[in-house]
Amino acid sequence: MKIVIAGAGEVGSHLARLLSRESQDIIIIDSNQERIEHLDSSCNLLALIGSPTSIATLTQAIRGFCDLFIAVTPHETTNVISCMIAKSLGAKKTVARIDNYEFMRGDNQRLFIERGVDAMIYPEYLAAREVLKSLERNWVRNWFELHEGELIVVGVKIRENASIVGKSLRDISSENHFYHVSAIKRNQETIIPGGNDRVMANDIVYFTTTREHIEGLRQLCGKVKTEIRKVLIMGGSRIAVRLVAMAGDRYKFRIIEMDRNRCETLAERCSEARISCGDARNVEMLIEEGITEMDAFVALTDSSETNILTSLTAKEYGVKKTVAEVENLQFISQAENLNIGTILNKKLLASGKIFQMLLDADAESSKFMALADADVAEIEVRPKSKVTRAAVKDLGLSRDMTIAGLIRDGHGMLVSGNTEIQPGDHVLVFCLANTIHKIERLFG
Repeated sequence: MKIVIAGAGEVGSHLARLLSRESQDIIIIDSNQERIEHLDSSCNLLALIGSPTSIATLTQAIRGFCDLFIAVTPHETTNVISCMIAKSLGAKKTVARIDNYEFMRGDNQRLFIERGVDAMIYPEYLAAREVLKSLERNWVRNWFELHEGELIVVGVKIRENASIVGKSLRDISSENHFYHVSAIKRNQETIIPGGNDRVMANDIVYFTTTREHIEGLRQLCGKVKTEIRKVLIMGGSRIAVRLVAMAGDRYKFRIIEMDRNRCETLAERCSEARISCGDARNVEMLIEEGITEMDAFVALTDSSETNILTSLTAKEYGVKKTVAEVENLQFISQAENLNIGTILNKKLLASGKIFQMLLDADAESSKFMALADADVAEIEVRPKSKVTRAAVKDLGLSRDMTIAGLIRDGHGMLVSGNTEIQPGDHVLVFCLANTIHKIERLFG
């Protein structure tokens, strides 16, 4: 596939690195020469220095055809205009990163499609949706659904009280046939486990299961249901505004924001929430705002460090569920090892959404990102592919991948060593980063 990315900022650079691992034909455009040169040296791609809205630059990049054009500069107007031009120059599908939720509403969205913007990515909306999921299913760290929930991937932080601590995966699977341990995040390493690997306290374990066994999985992990009602938000960002709007009357929100002008805006846009002007890094401020009475704490400031530290403080004051926005990718592994609940990163969310759009342009595989350093791929099995020739246990799979589950005739099922994969199955595969090419050989 030929993919053109406009914008070599954080989102564009991260996306380019991910896609370059999969041998895609990638061209990236940016007017900043230093960003382009840095990215060009670390990725297998073609870099062009120029404006994303320059017809000459886009003509050079597209050259009459382009499977997917992605505009992810920091400027919404630039993204929309570049998609319009790219579409007129031959791009099959265009995607623009936006900052205005109004653009995504029904009639407005159709207006943009008619003018050449096929899809829009609003990272703050994706982040707010993730926060809502974490409040609703507050005993998990991550939750992904495939094929309308026929298969579910759940990431859970395992504590000492879990019955599976110290047990090998072979023992766990013999006692519980309804869960597949697909990956383990231990310290700063992601493990694709085998039968002899053991689950240890403080691991983040990624299970694949089906909807009817979620309650049993919660009990297996020693987790208790917590009803969330009162939520304290630190930082009146666009994520906070979208979160309050999406939640309706499910939660009672309080928002603490340092900027007084921003507080006035929040009072107008979030009339359902109580707005306080102050510094939530101040423990006395948190106590005044009732941190000890809160069910959940959501840290959404521009500082990853501040969000991590205040979430730890909230935990010390007895808050059951905490969510921290950590935009610095280098901090994510360290943050996951701390007792701060769900980690939120807009770059990973936007990249995952674009991977799903990549499926629409390339029907061979569907990809979404579950971990910062591993891939989760859903792949349709082709006739005569290698995975159909024997039971899973006899396929000789490498240690850096595992087949967790599959969708057959619209129904989800887990995969064991005796499972025989059939053409037409949609198979869920976990693999370490940079090993996706091994999967393609199995399913090609």
